[in-house]
Amino acid sequence: MAKSQVIMRVLVGFLVLVQFYALFVAATEGKSSKQVALIVESEEEVEVNFFIRAINFLWQKGQPPYTHVWPEMKFGWRIVVGTIIGFFGAAFGSVGGVGGGGIFVPMLKLIIGFDAKSSTAMSKCMIMGAAGATVYYNLKKRHPALDLPVIDYDLALLFQPMLVLGISVGVAFNVIFADWMVTVLLIILFLGTSTKAFLKGIETWKKETIMKKEAVRLLESSGSNGQVEYKTLPGEPNRKIEVSVIENVHWKELGIIIAVWVAILALEIAKDHTTSCSTAYWVLNLLQVPVAVAASSYEAVMLYKGKRVIASRGQAGTNWTIHQLVLHCSVGILAGVVGGLLGLGGGFILGPLFLELGIPPEVSSATATFAMTFSSSMSVVEYYLLERFPVPYALYFFVVAVVSSLVGQYVVRKLIAILGRASLIIFILAFTIFVSAISLGGVGISNMIYKFKHKEYMGFESLCSL
Repeated sequence: MAKSQVIMRVLVGFLVLVQFYALFVAATEGKSSKQVALIVESEEEVEVNFFIRAINFLWQKGQPPYTHVWPEMKFGWRIVVGTIIGFFGAAFGSVGGVGGGGIFVPMLKLIIGFDAKSSTAMSKCMIMGAAGATVYYNLKKRHPALDLPVIDYDLALLFQPMLVLGISVGVAFNVIFADWMVTVLLIILFLGTSTKAFLKGIETWKKETIMKKEAVRLLESSGSNGQVEYKTLPGEPNRKIEVSVIENVHWKELGIIIAVWVAILALEIAKDHTTSCSTAYWVLNLLQVPVAVAASSYEAVMLYKGKRVIASRGQAGTNWTIHQLVLHCSVGILAGVVGGLLGLGGGFILGPLFLELGIPPEVSSATATFAMTFSSSMSVVEYYLLERFPVPYALYFFVVAVVSSLVGQYVVRKLIAILGRASLIIFILAFTIFVSAISLGGVGISNMIYKFKHKEYMGFESLCSL
């Protein structure tokens, strides 16, 4: 009975469509060729007018220049609430290796009262503080299972130059792009990466459970009643948990990374003393490309030839194809662009990517944060030269981020040692990205609705107006 009713409805719908088509044909045939030509011409006119309106919507000349909104710095409920949110945001962000910018930006805008672009710049100051403190905490730490530093310097050298290059592009895009474009990009990107990270966390949790059960079984078979020692991978004997900084740092790789940072920073400072969009301006911009590409290409060639390895991946870190290396370098640029555009740490992309490469959670978090220290400091210098944030506010929240990241690292490392679950880092990563997607996406959508209702300009801005 139900099947026959469905068939009848389909037939009725088809007949209605046929009737409409017949009426359309009859109406068209009743018109002269001149009338038909007029109809076609009017339709083309409508399309052209629509295209012109779209261009005017996205790019209008003579728009008033950007003016910042910086609230007065005084003690009150805004500072207190902002400090609390910033503290937990930096703690979670530093542990997950994502910086916490997705929590900082809405806090700075909605609670403290900064405008959107100043909030982005201020968040970079907080990310730099949290990342720098985390790197300081990890400088003496060793790999959770191998006799290596917890920071993978070869992995950082492959990605960090591309990340810094992408930051320069992202900062320019932050000036040019409309807020609604940034919001759409953010929601799509963050929901995807948070889902991917969460699934990776579940997978790691299951592996840890199997390893813990196996360890308990072995202890029971040997007649031991001791506690199971936490190890993410089969560990090397007599492995030290902490060593001196001199012994733990790979100075050659670190030197190349610092050299790239200094070179691109010098180009940015020189660019600031030129006229926007002049020949010298574009030359200094383009000179950043060979500097970053040369450093990452050097590491990529060494990996491809087998002269270097991503040791934290174990045996999987010895085999690299050209396709993989080019793809990873491209992702490094993308992470930098997103970081500069949204005022976030590149770790929102690098963290999940490192996990997919098979890097242990502790190493993934430490290495992504290490790379973010350079990229975020680059952004801070660029935003400072553009006068995008007030220094007293920046210093205050910088200190908040430093303290909270140190506390977060200490507490989570203790929890991992007690529970034997490094997957906690992955879940914190996924949670931070998801909260960032909801908070930043919500703020962006509300701004879009407000501007649409008040018929405000929602298009591109000129880079040359800086």
